[in-house]
Amino acid sequence: MEDWLNASWPLLLETVASVFFIFTAIVILVRISGLRTFAKMSSFDFASTIAIGSILASVVMSSETSLVKGVVALGTIMLFQQIFAGLKIRWDTFQQISENSPTLLMDGTTFLQDNMKKTGVSRSDIIAKLREANVIRLAQVKAVVLETTGDISVLHQEEGGGELEDLLLEGVMR
Repeated sequence: MEDWLNASWPLLLETVASVFFIFTAIVILVRISGLRTFAKMSSFDFASTIAIGSILASVVMSSETSLVKGVVALGTIMLFQQIFAGLKIRWDTFQQISENSPTLLMDGTTFLQDNMKKTGVSRSDIIAKLREANVIRLAQVKAVVLETTGDISVLHQEEGGGELEDLLLEGVMR
């Protein structure tokens, strides 16, 4: 059993080499598959990012996991992510089945309580996002949307501005 405060020099060197190798592999694979690999776009992308981190940690911290197996697992996750993204682009039905729809949380100055309950977003969460978006008067708010990524978007402008274009709320559950 390894002492939790000490490690042998060969083990430390193996860890350093593993980090260099697996990070190099990740950089190469991301260059091949594209930056979307780590984009915060959907729950599937989030799960992929977590899986990649888990594989990275497993390869670096465990001498029982081979570098080749780690690279193959990373490549497979990234390939599956690309296939999944392609299916979403090609078939709207697949996207509707595989992802949540963005949800309207505020319509103008009105908090949509039913949507807030469904999504688990509190009034204080929304107010914090309004402050973050530099809203200084509620009358500036045109809409607040919980996006498929879990981000909250605040659409606002100075009072008396124009109407919100319908395109910006396309696909948003009301």
